[in-house]
Formats: sequence, structure tokens, C-alpha cells
Amino acid sequence: MIKGSNVALTALSEDVGTVIVSLGWVSPTGEGDADVSVLLLDAGGKVRSDGDFYFYNNPVAPDGSVQLLGKTPTEDGNEDRICFDLTAVPPQVERIVVAASRYGGARFGELENVRVRLADAAGESLLRFAIADVDAVSAIIFGELYRRGEEWKFRAGGQGYDSGLAGLATDFGVDIEDDAAEAEAEAASAVEAEAEAEVASALEAVEAVEAVEAADPAGGGQPESVAPATTAPTLEAVPAPRRPDVAEGEPAKRTAAARPRTAKKKVTLPKVTRKSLAENESWREARLFPVSVLKSDRDREMRATSVLLSVMAQVPEFGRRLTAAFGAPSGRTETFTEVSLPHGDTPRRPDGVIRVERAGKLWTALVETKTNGNSLKADQVQAYMDIAARRGYEAVITLSNDVALEGSPLVDVKIDGRRKHKVALWHLSWAEVAHQAQMLIRHEGVGNAAHAWLLQELLHYLQHENSGCHGFQNMGAAWVPVRNGIDDETLCQGDPRALEVVESWERLIRQVCLRMGGELGQKVLPVQRARRGTDPGTRRALLADQLCLDGRLQAELRIEGTPGVLAVSADLRTGKLRTSVEIPAPDQGYPLTWVKRLVRRLAEAPADLHVETLVESETGGPRGTLERLRPEPADLLPRNTATGITGFRLSLFKGMGSTRGNAESGFIRSVDDAVHRFYTSVVVHLDRPAPRRAAAKETVGAG
Repeated sequence: MIKGSNVALTALSEDVGTVIVSLGWVSPTGEGDADVSVLLLDAGGKVRSDGDFYFYNNPVAPDGSVQLLGKTPTEDGNEDRICFDLTAVPPQVERIVVAASRYGGARFGELENVRVRLADAAGESLLRFAIADVDAVSAIIFGELYRRGEEWKFRAGGQGYDSGLAGLATDFGVDIEDDAAEAEAEAASAVEAEAEAEVASALEAVEAVEAVEAADPAGGGQPESVAPATTAPTLEAVPAPRRPDVAEGEPAKRTAAARPRTAKKKVTLPKVTRKSLAENESWREARLFPVSVLKSDRDREMRATSVLLSVMAQVPEFGRRLTAAFGAPSGRTETFTEVSLPHGDTPRRPDGVIRVERAGKLWTALVETKTNGNSLKADQVQAYMDIAARRGYEAVITLSNDVALEGSPLVDVKIDGRRKHKVALWHLSWAEVAHQAQMLIRHEGVGNAAHAWLLQELLHYLQHENSGCHGFQNMGAAWVPVRNGIDDETLCQGDPRALEVVESWERLIRQVCLRMGGELGQKVLPVQRARRGTDPGTRRALLADQLCLDGRLQAELRIEGTPGVLAVSADLRTGKLRTSVEIPAPDQGYPLTWVKRLVRRLAEAPADLHVETLVESETGGPRGTLERLRPEPADLLPRNTATGITGFRLSLFKGMGSTRGNAESGFIRSVDDAVHRFYTSVVVHLDRPAPRRAAAKETVGAG
């Protein structure tokens, strides 16, 4: 499409009761990002109330018409997806505006390949619109859905705003509190205060002594004129639209009159569980979903399917999170297991069925489940696709330990193009299911305490060692031959086994992101630095050739709220894992102040942490372990005082597991542990990135 053009959705597909709108962009550095927002407008072009404004602090409509699904990795970056149930949109709403904004002074000109894509309920892409000329704007209207009679149409946008999210929302009648300026001022004050911390502390001490002596020379009293010290007020976190559980006796913190705040919602890790009343440690707490009776793979599959589907039906927030991305509407959900369906001479029994009813219409999906690392069978999935097409079902959902990669399907199925009814094939990993449960019960909240308890029981079941639902846990048959080929230098470029290892590595990194995101309540995404339009298969082939040359597997993770990208490198020649992060040098202050402050911040970090000074020259700067640098931080300064310092690199090294599985000695476990250790012992102690200022020299800032 081109800017300003429009098209009727029914002209593109017959299945547009639910649509998925995806906003995408590519950051050259891997650090830039943007936040999506949606506004529901009446005939006058304004929101009916502030509740019609959906963004990161208000991601879900109570009626299910709008749901921000979050980011999904793609072959050329990430896409932020929004699910619209057009059948549930209130009749007073005439237009739906879809936009995105950058935070803290960042501009869209720092991103590449800015585009919007729309897909129908079956996941088939219907249209695409690339947006150009976005250099100076910090917010963009990507497009809008609007009514024309009884049908919906889409219009390609492209209008930009210099005033960011606050200006865009205010233009459509939203009364918000913009925290960007306040946050920027607080960040600037914090930087200046840190740079002069030692001097200020000394002056305060002297002034305090002088004040006391002046008020009471004999030293026997407190001066009445001295007021107690006060601290600056902090910004309150904004709750999600779904009201989280409120402890008994605790008043609600938000009133109906509160205006939307642009400051992002803050979340914390769950508190330590209360002490058990058991007489000894051998006692086991009673569980709703026991796992001790599971003896075979079939038992695990049946139990896992039943447990998951039952919780999806009983906890609407959880069921909606899993099915919205598949094009399911928001409505009454029922789930079934072991359903017999006719298929030729032999009936088929899919592991489960999900049915969602809204306004007399049914959305149905067949579910095929695998646990304990078992692979999906192509003939089984093909049979379910055929059954779904004949019976008018909308989707087939596969669920296994494996993680799907874009451009590399887990099973190959044939689609009969002569059939009018289309069936979508979707995949879920058990790691993603656990991630969504963690996000709800630990960070975002659910409707009531009973729902939270059900999700907690589900999460305990999924994480139990006997459930078989532990996510990706095997690097594949090619792992050992590739490692041996690298050791004896016989692995050649173009070897298909190297490509298998690269794909397994990508699955592992995506699973690490899911687990960390669920624990932290923050966005954790793999960084893709591929060129625009690069085919995912071509990109992985290049990485496989590079693996054959240098024997390394490398990846990068972007964790929201951290000052840099977390890099992971597995050297198969030396058997070492390296986790590292590069942090930029401050814009103000002196180099000696920088290094002293960095060493102080890392007081609780491991002594074997490697610290390297990054300089403008290509030769590299001073480096050393934290143990050696603690008494002499000045050793991090270049001998040539004229050499400019651009930043610092912090690294931890760890021996990696050799086996392909997820046991204590396995490679997968060692990568998980290395990333977790580096984040909890190093990254958490670093300063959060400050909002960008207009005079900042960097080209890309955190979104």
C-alpha cells in the first residue's frame, strides 16, 4: 500500500472478524525500540474517555476488542503485534488508530524498515505498508481501521508527531500526564549529583558542624531552625487494566479519576515465600496437579494437555493471552481432551480441542501435544489439518518442548489450495506457556486470588522435573559430530550439520529470553543484526559457515531497562562460555570519576569479572579482573591521557557443558546458568539507562 490508500478487509479475506496488526522496525545497533498504542475514536474523531487509549500501561480492553500481544522475533528484527476482535468493538467506535512512539528524545529516523502488516485470523498476511520520511518524528500513526457501513476498512497512515506519545494522545482527546520531561530532569540531576558526590558529601558535613556550633556553642542542643531532610517524590507505577489482587485490608491505590501516565509501569520480583509449617523437609505440600504418578510419555502428554486446557478455560486472562495471537475472539471458552473425530476408516483422537464462542459464532482449534522432548509427527499434524478443513475449524495448534523458528517450520504440511476454508497452523512451546503464566501471576496480576492460585499450580506442574514440559532440551544429533569436527578441524563450510546446530542455538537463545522475561517481568528479546530483507535461511547459512571457521556460537539479548546489550558467546574450541555487556561512557564528568564509580557499583559482583576499557583506537584499552582493580581503579585509564574512552566491557567466563541435553553437564543448562549468573551478579548493579537528551551524541537510544 501507499500512504493514504485504503482497502476493504472483506476484499482481502473472508476471515476478518479478528485481525492481527503488526508494527515492525529494525535497529542497526540492536538497542533501539518503540512502543505501540491504540486509540478508539467516536464519530467526532475523539476518544470517548481515557479508557479508549491502549498502550504499555493499559494493554487489554475489558471486552476483548483490543489486546497488545507484545513483541515477536522475526527474521529481520521484531514485530509488535496487536489483536483486534472487530466483532467486539463497541458500535460507538468509528475509527481505530494504530500508532507507535519512541521515548526520551529518540526519533524514528534512527530505525530502519519501519512498516505495518495486517493478517487475518488464519495468520495469512493481507497487506503491508512501509513508512518513509520519519527522520525527525518521535511518534507515527501507522494506519487506522474504520467503519464504512457494515464493513471495516484499513487506511495506510504515515503522519508523524514531534511531541511523542503525549502529543499524539492529546490530539485525540486523551488527558494524560506526560512524565518524559520530569524523568529527563531527574536523570540529569542524578548524573550531576553522582559526579560531585564526594565534594557535596564533604561540604554537607562541614555545614552541619557549623550549623550545630552556631545554634549551641556548648554542644548541648538541637537547632530548632534546622528542618528535617526531605527526599524528592517518586513516580507511581501505573497498574494494568485488569485489577491485580489487593491484599486483605489494603486500600486500592488508583481511583477512577486518575489520568493515564506515560511513565512505564514498574514491576518487582515476587517476595520470598512464607515459611513452611511442615515438621521436616521431607513433607511435600499437597498439589492440585500431582506428577508423581506419571510413568510414561503417554501419561505425561495426557496429563499436561488436560492441566493446561482446564486452566485456560477457568482463567480467562490466561486463556486469552495464549489464543489471541492465533486469531481467536474474546468470549466464553470451553476445552476438551481425547476427542474422537472421523477420518477415513480410522477415527483420529487429537489431544485436545479449544472452542471459543462469541455472539453465536464458534472459533475452534485442534491441539496436538508432545512432552519429554518427543518430536511432532508430520502425518499426525497433516491429518488434523485435513480434519479441521473439512469440519470448518479455524486452527491446529501444536505444543511441544521445541521452539519454532520463522522460516523453519517444525513440521511440513500440505495445504489444499482448492479448499475455500483456510486452516491456520500455529505452534506453542512449553517455555512460552510458562512465560505467560509467570507474567500474569508475578508481574501483571489476574482477576482474583483463585485464578492466581490456579496459575501458580500450573506453573509448579510445568517446572516439575517429572512433567516433561521443560521446553527445548536437546541440541540435536548433529551436536557431537560438529563439536568433534571443530576440535579436529575437519568441519567444512556447507556441512548441513552445522546448520542444524545454528538452528538449535537460536531456539535455545529464544527460550533463554522467555525464561528471563518471565522472571523479570520485562521484555527480553534476541537481537537480530541481519540486513534488511535477508532471508532467515540465508542468514542461518552464513552463521553456520562462520561456525565452521571460528568455532563460535554467538548471540545478543536486549533486556529492557539495562544499559547495553547482553552478549553470549560459546567457543566450542576451548569449551568456554563468555557473557558480556558493553556500557557507554558518561557524557559528563572526568574519566577517573567514571572508573571509580563503576568499581563502586560492582562492589557485589564476582571478583573474576573482567573489566576492559573501550577506547577510540583499534588496539583496545586497559583491562583486568575486578579483584585487581578494586584497590586501584585508575588502572583502567589509558596511559595516553589524550586517548578518548568510549565505554567499558564487562565479561564473565564459564566452562560449558559438553553433552547435548539439559542435564547438569549439558550445554543447554550451562548457557541458562551463565546468562542468569551474569545478569543477577553484574547487570543488576549497573545504572539504568537515562532518557536521551537533545544534545546527546548517540545515534540510537532505548525505546
